[in-house]
Amino acid sequence: MTNRFGITIPFERMSLAEQKETIERLPSLGYTDVWSAETDGMDAFTPLVLTSQWAPTLRLGTAIVPAYTRGPATLAQSVAAMAYAAPGRFVLGLGSSSNVIVERWNSTPFEKPYARVRDTLRFLRAALTGEKVSETYETFAVKGFRLSVVPEQPVPILVAALREGMLNLAGREGDGAIINWLSAEDVKKVAPIVRAHGAEKEVVARIFVAPSTETEKVRQQAKFAIAQYMNVPVYAAFHKWLGRGEQFQPMWDCWQSGDRAGALAAIPDELVDQLVVHGSYAECRDHIQRYCDNGVSTPAIAILGLSGVNIPEAITELAPR
Repeated sequence: MTNRFGITIPFERMSLAEQKETIERLPSLGYTDVWSAETDGMDAFTPLVLTSQWAPTLRLGTAIVPAYTRGPATLAQSVAAMAYAAPGRFVLGLGSSSNVIVERWNSTPFEKPYARVRDTLRFLRAALTGEKVSETYETFAVKGFRLSVVPEQPVPILVAALREGMLNLAGREGDGAIINWLSAEDVKKVAPIVRAHGAEKEVVARIFVAPSTETEKVRQQAKFAIAQYMNVPVYAAFHKWLGRGEQFQPMWDCWQSGDRAGALAAIPDELVDQLVVHGSYAECRDHIQRYCDNGVSTPAIAILGLSGVNIPEAITELAPR
């Protein structure tokens, strides 16, 4: 497929302690990376710290850490600590997240997301070298901060990106992009914007996978996840930009009126089939390959813990071949 093949941790329906044995065997299965997320479950760093000891050859990445929910200095300290736990093996995925996570859950104004990510990226580039930072950025100011523990090797920083502004930032000032909730065909539109700034830029894709041949059951369950994301303004704008506004509009109208059942029913099956990889293991592997063929350099599969999905078996069967 590619030189890298990742999987999202922690796995659903398993406690963190129960995942040790599974994570230990990921390298022998061919996985090169693990990527954590930070939404409403575990924080992004703790699973990676444990993995750094359980599987000391894996590359570790966050996909993603929000730029708003930690102060600049605290974020720099977390990144430096991870870099020390896994020298040369940690990648920071940084993004704006969404108004839901930032404002509604963390009581922080979701203002100027592009500028906040850009400023945080620039601050981290300086701080992680051990430089003393006294700088007034557009969205925050730092006065006299210096890391006392400096990573021995530079930490790559990838930017979570949906539309052109962030995609260009990811390529111009980041080491690449993390993309999310898009189809394999959409990669053809997204990846070239990043790589216009350098063919070496990495494009990591979180790909949601539900390996099950119970098609209708998977579609119905996956629609819950799609509705949750696509009614968040940043994702709604993303899919309008991708050209799906007309397809999603009936769902958005029902959701805004409070008709949740109607919203789910209004999501076309073909959209589920585009945005969620499902079917037999062979069909899933072929679908993931299409993402790579269209420009993804690092697939980071996220196995959805839907009814009927055997996660330990899926981890083995979806491994690179």
